[in-house]
Amino acid sequence: MPERLAEMLLDLWTPLIILWITLPPCIYTAPMNQSPVLMSGFPLELNRLSEEQRILNRSKRGWVWNQMFVLEEFSGPEPILVGRLHTDLDPGSKKIKYILSGDGAGTIFQINDITGDIHAIKRLDREEKAEYTLTAQAVDWETNKPLEPPSEFIIKVQDINDNAPEFLNGPYHATVPEMSILGTSVTNVTATDADDPVYGNSAKLVYSILEGQPYFSIEPETAIIKTALPNMDREAKEEYLVVIQAKDMGGHSGGLSGTTTLTVTLTDVNDNPPKFAQSLYHFSVPEDVVLGTAIGRVKANDQDIGENAQSSYDIIDGDGTALFEITSDAQAQDGIIRLRKPLDFETKRSYTLKVEAANVHTDPRFSSRGPFKDTATVKIVVEDADEPPVFSSPTYLLEVHENAALNSVIGQVTARDPDITSSPIRFSIDRHTDLERQFNVNADDGKITLATPLDRELSVWHNITIIATEIRNHSQISRVPVAIKVLDVNDNAPEFASEYEAFLCENGKPGQVIQTVSATDKDEPKNGHYFLYSLLPEMVNNPNFTIKKNEVIVVLFVTLRRHKNEPLIIKDDEDVRENIIRYDDEGGGEEDTEAFDIATLQNPDGINGFLPRKDIKPDLQFMPRQGLAPVPSGVDVDEFINVRLHEADNDPTAPPYDSIQIYGYEGRGSVAGSLSSLESTTSDSDQNFDYLSDWGPRFKRLGELYSVGESDKET
Repeated sequence: MPERLAEMLLDLWTPLIILWITLPPCIYTAPMNQSPVLMSGFPLELNRLSEEQRILNRSKRGWVWNQMFVLEEFSGPEPILVGRLHTDLDPGSKKIKYILSGDGAGTIFQINDITGDIHAIKRLDREEKAEYTLTAQAVDWETNKPLEPPSEFIIKVQDINDNAPEFLNGPYHATVPEMSILGTSVTNVTATDADDPVYGNSAKLVYSILEGQPYFSIEPETAIIKTALPNMDREAKEEYLVVIQAKDMGGHSGGLSGTTTLTVTLTDVNDNPPKFAQSLYHFSVPEDVVLGTAIGRVKANDQDIGENAQSSYDIIDGDGTALFEITSDAQAQDGIIRLRKPLDFETKRSYTLKVEAANVHTDPRFSSRGPFKDTATVKIVVEDADEPPVFSSPTYLLEVHENAALNSVIGQVTARDPDITSSPIRFSIDRHTDLERQFNVNADDGKITLATPLDRELSVWHNITIIATEIRNHSQISRVPVAIKVLDVNDNAPEFASEYEAFLCENGKPGQVIQTVSATDKDEPKNGHYFLYSLLPEMVNNPNFTIKKNEVIVVLFVTLRRHKNEPLIIKDDEDVRENIIRYDDEGGGEEDTEAFDIATLQNPDGINGFLPRKDIKPDLQFMPRQGLAPVPSGVDVDEFINVRLHEADNDPTAPPYDSIQIYGYEGRGSVAGSLSSLESTTSDSDQNFDYLSDWGPRFKRLGELYSVGESDKET
């Protein structure tokens, strides 16, 4: 400790000697047992100026303050003298008292009120507080009245080298790529020193490496760490521990120092190629293995890590390139050989492959180290397995006419045992696909026969499954789908598309279309349907209608010759209410009240007269038929009546004739009201029959017929 104190005092004396030479005569020398102190006042006993000079140089007060200094960390048996205050107004009669106030006055610094001596009574630490601001004043001892205004001065704590450098952020970690060139920067570190950086060398730091040579170096001033060796290999050594020292006093002897550690990790680069663990691999696989099954794994080791060790595998040569494939396992970093096509022991029993492993990510800086890939040979042996039967076709398509005879052969399936033993085959039908048991199969030769009749109109296709089973090993079975198409024969009569009901107005025009009919047939001839249409035999001689074929569609025409309609009701011309006007269309209904008394129509009791009836004989004459012989005894009377009824229905001259009767009243209580339109006075040209479409399909057809008649008359 005495040697350490001597060094600190030596460091302090150097600037004090300089100040002694350069400053004015204002140095107060303390006793030998105290450190020298720089005074800021001018002591009276050291002032040798003449009275004249004193008068010329004096200011308002008797002192001029500057600064005082005191060493930190000084601890002795007595308080340390910092300095002395003195004014030239003090004649030495002890009538002046000195007063001290400000930072630390009375607690850290104490003044002798008679002599003006200032002492530090506590140990000071510059790192806690570097300077103190105080105020001094001289007052009258008896009256305490100020003799001069107060004056402010500063006491600065002078630094000594009492703090060692510290690495606040240590320990440190850094990385640098392997194979880096010499002088590659790794990182930099920083140490701090709490001593005064502007006073002496107490805070001047110099850095050095205590451990870590010869791999790394450090710049003394900036503390930048760099690689000291080129091409350091991570695969040889991955981690290095470096001990760094920071020393103050510029690194000279006696300076304080601090240390920290730096862990340097070499990061990986792709500087190593993959290498197969062995040059030849052997695998065996049963011939009946499922496609996609892993047969074996090959692995190429890479000393690198991460993505630099990733390799892709390929089959580059061999006689099994079409049957096998290899994929890369990203997790295990190996290649998986899988089957991509079926194997057949009886055809080929072994294969040889040449596989290659190549790095996925390459670094062009190390391309000179050679190709980053490796190859190996893989031999695969196929083992024999008891295989199921094999059909000659994966599917079968058969055709049969729907009128085929029972037990007739409609087709055949064949299968064989691919094994060398060649077991006999037995055929059967999966009855889940033939619930109605319409087909049978011969167990020995696979011929398919018809068991029940077919009807193409019920089902065109039948899909069944044939099973082939080895007789020597019933567990070896195979299935094949068989599609059977039923071919059409003409076994169905045509049918009309719907039930037809035609309407014709009495003024129908010859050649007018009154109905279009069509027919369908459940059969499907190759060239499409072609129907012949005709009237029923009992309607052939009816001259009123003809039928014409038009693209499968038949049109019924009116062939009646138009005749002039005459009034059918004879009535009193003077009764204008019951006046009936000839018209060719429906009237306005109940809303038409211009030509008659609507009240009469609403009340049937109002009709008191008798309306005579006039029938009209048709203009067409019925062709005379040969007289029928008298009915013999024992004849079927029912048949005789039906014949006569048929003749009457087809005889246009036979009564009753067409007649018009008035139905002016619907009936009491009827919600429909009157349906009569005979009283309408609307002319033919004003009629519109579109409203009939709203009454249903039959009335719609009636409206179309009337519309055709109107358009014909306009034409």
